Amino acid sequence: MKEFVVYTGLRILLFVASLGVVLGIWVPLAGEANLLWAFVIALVVSGVGSYFLLNGPREALAQRVDARARAATSRFEEMRAKEDQD
Repeated sequence: MKEFVVYTGLRILLFVASLGVVLGIWVPLAGEANLLWAFVIALVVSGVGSYFLLNGPREALAQRVDARARAATSRFEEMRAKEDQD
């Protein structure tokens, strides 16, 4: 659960930072900014940035999810084997 919270928090932080940079560049150049396009550009920039910058937290989350899935599968197989013996 911790890995999910960390990764999600970092993704949100990266998006907010990207939005700040986009608006920080756009507003002085144009005088005003279209918020919809600023959000879209920030979403793309943060998505690309997270691919490279958040590789470690993403891998930690993936390993945690994989471990939980393996444990659940193991428990399911144990219960199924017990039913077969009965």
